[in-house]
Amino acid sequence: MTKPGYHRGSIKDKSNFNASEDVAVLRKAIEGLGTDEKNLINVLTGRTNKQRQIICKAYQEATGRTLKEDLEGDTSGDFKDLLVALITPPAVYDCQEVIRAIKGAGTTDSTLIEIFASRSTQQIKALSDAYLAETGRKITHDLNNEVSGDYGKALLALAEGQRDERTTVDVGKAKEEAKVLYEAGEKKWGTDESKFIDILCHRSIPQLRQVLIEYKNISGKTLEKSIKSEMSGKLEDLLVAIVKCVQSTPAYLAERLHKGMKGLGTNENMLARIIVSRSEIDMLDIRAEFKKLYSQSLHSALESETSGDYRQVLLKICGGDDTV
Repeated sequence: MTKPGYHRGSIKDKSNFNASEDVAVLRKAIEGLGTDEKNLINVLTGRTNKQRQIICKAYQEATGRTLKEDLEGDTSGDFKDLLVALITPPAVYDCQEVIRAIKGAGTTDSTLIEIFASRSTQQIKALSDAYLAETGRKITHDLNNEVSGDYGKALLALAEGQRDERTTVDVGKAKEEAKVLYEAGEKKWGTDESKFIDILCHRSIPQLRQVLIEYKNISGKTLEKSIKSEMSGKLEDLLVAIVKCVQSTPAYLAERLHKGMKGLGTNENMLARIIVSRSEIDMLDIRAEFKKLYSQSLHSALESETSGDYRQVLLKICGGDDTV
């Protein structure tokens, strides 16, 4: 478990940071003949999001234009989307990804599941605030129109950001709740989904880790296996994602990255979202889990599955190659 304040991100504050110098480099890269992608990439991947926000402000003061507008006018495709993601505040980026997942025909549930299962209560609250500022509506209001059934109840429970934040563990309560889950699923005919939703969406992460241990002691199998045998569809996907994040968010996200690169075509949007949003949180742990799970470094997987300037940005954000 990562200690509070212990930095496991691949991107750290640039020492001797000078926003004016960075703005001059970016202007030259954008305003000259053709675009100097190399310098764009070096500046934007070599600064933290906080530093990039200072650059955005200084850029607008110097040019009268926003850096976002200039990047959108000067670059294209997945490369453009990735650069714009880098200069977007994290909560706003999460908010925009949720909007993208629920607008248009059909809902991209895999994106909603990934975001709400892997974010802390603090991140969900920041995302909700950003959503309200962006749309003028509560995120729970819009989600309520998009999702339904027990899956909808569970997703809304997460979106409300009511997960307990305490770090202390009550072993007695964990034993009781493991028994509640066992009796609501494995032990009875039919499943009482509401018990699973309540416990998995509201208890603290350390408390849930203990529940998982106690559950295995009672039932002889993991809670993940029980969920998979008792449930189906999107509710199963969401509850399994929560259990995986309780065990290890980096391992869950490493699995998502692998999924985004295997099979027909690469899911560029998913790769960008995970790599950008975790670059200052736990990217080093995600890289380690990826290597452990797939006997291949994330660096080499990205090298073989992505291309062009988009690939260069991802590799820079991820940091070093773990092949050695």
